[in-house]
Amino acid sequence: MQKDVLDFVVEKTHELIDSPTCNSETKASAEAWLAAVGTEQQAAATETYIGELEADIMPIDGLIGFADSEAGAQVFGADKAKEVAAHAREIKAAGARYCDCPACAACEAILAKKDAILG
Repeated sequence: MQKDVLDFVVEKTHELIDSPTCNSETKASAEAWLAAVGTEQQAAATETYIGELEADIMPIDGLIGFADSEAGAQVFGADKAKEVAAHAREIKAAGARYCDCPACAACEAILAKKDAILG
């Protein structure tokens, strides 16, 4: 991986870890990847990390469905769930493919460089 790409991924990985919306599995994978950078385990950790990011980034339709559901109302609260769903519909109409929370935004930025990361 080229240094500029590595530096970018390290920066975005720190943003991901620091995000209040980052789940524990993604955070653990991000921390494991950071620990592996510069070691013999980096290539394997990178593949695992990319797989975790792909599994955990929230597609916009998934966010809308969750926010509109009873489970979404339980997690966000009824009023906030409606706000989240409305926001998700707005960003989808503007072309968003994924949730724009801080964790998903960091995931999307990293995954946009997937070919350079794995290449």
